[in-house]
Amino acid sequence: MNPTELAGILDFLRLAERLKNTTRSAHTSEGRRESVAEHTWRLCLMALVFARHFPDVDFERLVKICIVHDLGEAIGGDIPAPEQGRAGAKAAQERADLLQLLAPLPPRQREEIAGLWDEYEAAETNEARLAKALDKLETILQHNQGRNPDDFDYRFNLGYGRQYTSDDPLIATIRQVLDEETERRAQEVERP
Repeated sequence: MNPTELAGILDFLRLAERLKNTTRSAHTSEGRRESVAEHTWRLCLMALVFARHFPDVDFERLVKICIVHDLGEAIGGDIPAPEQGRAGAKAAQERADLLQLLAPLPPRQREEIAGLWDEYEAAETNEARLAKALDKLETILQHNQGRNPDDFDYRFNLGYGRQYTSDDPLIATIRQVLDEETERRAQEVERP
């Protein structure tokens, strides 16, 4: 590796560190806002623990997709799902942010990471569909586990990401368990 490539990779890694400080709308069990990096870590952990149930999925590719799926948020931040509005506009901005973040990398690495992100967005491969499903499930899991503000809208999660979590039997079962937890949390908040 030449010194210019190394400098570019280190610059990229320094920029990506922003994900440790970029917060999401989810709260941890201690009540602080979760970072994008923390969400991505548990998404990758979910991929690891469920991988054996998906023999037709390339695990290495799945984890790569999970790692890069929110990289663009290092530039533009996270937009909570209820506030996203048109998904196309969010995706276009996040992709532009991703390309800005990737700029210091050597071209081959830029293309690989952008390609993995595009694959996730298109959700046409087994790996991308599973990454999308696990991403939605991780978010719901965190919302159910978190110490959230009093006005937190648990019921939003009952429809969130359903198009990605209904096809596979294991994913649908996990979704059912999380929906039951969500309903319990919503009822707890609604009680006087």
